Amino acid sequence: MSQKILIVEDEPNIIESLSFLMERAGLEVSHERDGANALAKIEANQPDLVILDVMLPNRSGFDILRDIRKLPAPPKVLMLTAKGQARDRQAAEEIGVDCFMTKPFANAEIVQAVKDMLA
Repeated sequence: MSQKILIVEDEPNIIESLSFLMERAGLEVSHERDGANALAKIEANQPDLVILDVMLPNRSGFDILRDIRKLPAPPKVLMLTAKGQARDRQAAEEIGVDCFMTKPFANAEIVQAVKDMLA
């Protein structure tokens, strides 16, 4: 059975790139662009891992991460940010993120991070 990834990101080019990379790695991929719909999609799809952007329409990635951590069986979360600010990383770590990466990232780097998280 294939492991499932949900990409919560509003930038079409990043969704396309990540989807291609994850599918090539043998993972089942779905995506959500709107922060307001992310938790419902997580609960419905029950992904093994969520790739979560910090800046999203209607809800921040931090808010979604807080909700994910309240789930009975929360998925792993890899959070992405374009800013790379230390306070974003610290906030994510305090909420309980599993991995934090700054955009732009190397393709091989994010694929390896996902594989390590799912191992």
